[in-house]
Amino acid sequence: MRRRKDGQKARELALQRMERLFILAEEAHAAHPERSDRYVQIARKISSRTRVRMPRQLKRLFCRHCGGFLSAAASKVRLREGVLTTTCMLCGQQTRRPYRIPERVLAEKSP
Repeated sequence: MRRRKDGQKARELALQRMERLFILAEEAHAAHPERSDRYVQIARKISSRTRVRMPRQLKRLFCRHCGGFLSAAASKVRLREGVLTTTCMLCGQQTRRPYRIPERVLAEKSP
């Protein structure tokens, strides 16, 4: 009989590797932007092969259109009326995500 692999250990290992690759991508982006894009590509491949969802905070660090790493130099972020817009400077595509405005800020704005 075949033994089942421990799924929890595999999942944790995949998450650790993805997080490590994003740390390496951030460190390498200033000197080697193409290397950081490759790290992101490897992390995405790990996620799909192991069928482990990439955490939300990591998903927001790369462009969904071109796969490039979105550092401060490679992206432009704008906040407007409850929408966070991230523009990739590599491909020019925009990603829009809703965000909540704290209610106390809204109370201060109204007369």
